[in-house]
Amino acid sequence: MTPPDPTGEAALAHSGDRALVAAARHSAGRTAAVGACSVGAALAALAEPAVLGHALDLLLRGDPAGPRWTLWCAAVVVAEILLDALTTRLTGQVDGRSTAWLRRLGLARLLGTAPHHAQRYAPGELAARLTAHATEAGTAPAAAAGAVASLLPPVGGLVALFLIDVWTALAFVAGIPLLAVLLRAFARDSALSVSSYQRVQLAMAARLVEALAGARTIAAAGTVARERSRILADLPELGSEGRQMWRVYGGVTARTSALMPLLLYVVLGVGGFRLAAGALGVGALLAAVRYAGLAAGVGAVTGRLAAVVRGRTAARRTAALFELPALSHGVGELPEGGSGALELRGVTVLRGGKPVLQEVTLRVPGGATVAVVGRSGSGKTVLAAVAGRLTDPDAGQVLLDGTPLPQLSQRALRGAVGHAFDRPALLGETVADAVSFGAGPRPGPDAVRAAGRAAGAESFVRRLPDGYDTLLADAPLSGGEYQRLGLARAFLYAGRLLVLDDATSGLDTVTAREVERALADGVRPGTRIVIAHRISSAARADLVVWLDGGRVRGTGSHARLWRDPEYRAVFGADPPPGSPEAVPGRQAAPGSGAVRAPGGGSRADAGEPPA
Repeated sequence: MTPPDPTGEAALAHSGDRALVAAARHSAGRTAAVGACSVGAALAALAEPAVLGHALDLLLRGDPAGPRWTLWCAAVVVAEILLDALTTRLTGQVDGRSTAWLRRLGLARLLGTAPHHAQRYAPGELAARLTAHATEAGTAPAAAAGAVASLLPPVGGLVALFLIDVWTALAFVAGIPLLAVLLRAFARDSALSVSSYQRVQLAMAARLVEALAGARTIAAAGTVARERSRILADLPELGSEGRQMWRVYGGVTARTSALMPLLLYVVLGVGGFRLAAGALGVGALLAAVRYAGLAAGVGAVTGRLAAVVRGRTAARRTAALFELPALSHGVGELPEGGSGALELRGVTVLRGGKPVLQEVTLRVPGGATVAVVGRSGSGKTVLAAVAGRLTDPDAGQVLLDGTPLPQLSQRALRGAVGHAFDRPALLGETVADAVSFGAGPRPGPDAVRAAGRAAGAESFVRRLPDGYDTLLADAPLSGGEYQRLGLARAFLYAGRLLVLDDATSGLDTVTAREVERALADGVRPGTRIVIAHRISSAARADLVVWLDGGRVRGTGSHARLWRDPEYRAVFGADPPPGSPEAVPGRQAAPGSGAVRAPGGGSRADAGEPPA
């Protein structure tokens, strides 16, 4: 489900590197300490052979300074051990802080973008990017800081070899070109294999989360085996990429492990000849062998390099979230006493380069109820998202009480605009938490119960073991009950504008009518945008907006639009001639579900049976 990267792999790599630099700055002190301690440990490791060789020569000659230099040897060894331990401890702290910083930033961008941008990634992909890949990326700053220090022992060891004896150093240098080729091949092949492994891992995670979300459907369809096969279809490829990754690492390690002893034996042999010739002392030979071991210690360099490569590759996956466009807010406030007048001016919205709303111009008086109707795919949900600023139009402008929505602060916007959805997410520990979930001050129990009654939720909540204090995990809720709790939450925070995006689709006819009556009388007054599929919702609205192909096909009362057979076809209805529903404007019989319009007239609940 991952979309193609329009900016190219190079741009994504640059974004990942910038994220890692920012993560290092977030823990700049600790990252610097990792580098300093690593350098200190490397310098101690470089000093150790020289001090040890000199102490050995003094002890062999019986020099009185020998014991003192032996103490220096012990001090250097202890310093190296302590610095290595401190490096390990600080590395763990930097890894943890960097990982947490990357996750917080990725999550903030994910929650701060328009929902349709976040939906470009499957839930499983998002989970992998914010967990496993962020963890891997979080190790890169400390690994990079330590990688510089890891170069000191090999380079310093080689320099020390030349200072001790040129011929011994030249014997070692003969094997360096082969080491360079091995390291270059490792960096190239490791980056490719890690990237391929993570790509397959993301695809499998996406399919797994998708299957978990649809577990009931899969069980009902009897396709468990098929889904298991679909989820694990890439497992052979994942295994292949994983084995390739370890083959690359293991191959380099094996070759360097074979090469290093050979180089050490060559150094020892040449050094032995130099010792026999009197050009080297015993202590100098010991130091030369130890320095050759340090110079040959590319294993540490390879490990650090591997960690940096893996971290950079993982950072590209996580950094893709950082590129999500933010839905920025202004600092403005709405005028006092506004009625919730909504205006759309030439609004156009594109998805995938194609318009889903085209030049929509609409004026909704404050306090009016507007039903938005149309066939599936006509742009109803997008219009609702634009009206409540869950997304911004690609062209045009949306104003609430004369103020463009992007100019409002987030607090002012979310305090004035409420939403209810067809599939609400209930967040919190208890039913009361789910209803009262919002950015404002937590409402009291009486307000929560009043909202529940308005949404028709009071009856089933009372039957729960602890009422509103029942844990959500212990509350067996149907789809309609979920919707009612979502409506209760929206009613509790209803402001100047309330957007109901198919929020009553799971309710029975009687409950839906109770909710509609509550909207008219029991919820804070304001403007309502209702995505309508029921004829009753359209009939009770003050204004109907009929969308067709992303354009406004017509506006007006339900009674007037009902004369158009194509409008009637939106509801899949064409009532028999002579019926009350087929005669717009005809007074409905008592008990037929007629409601009083805000202007004083009444409209029949066209197309639905009497209540």
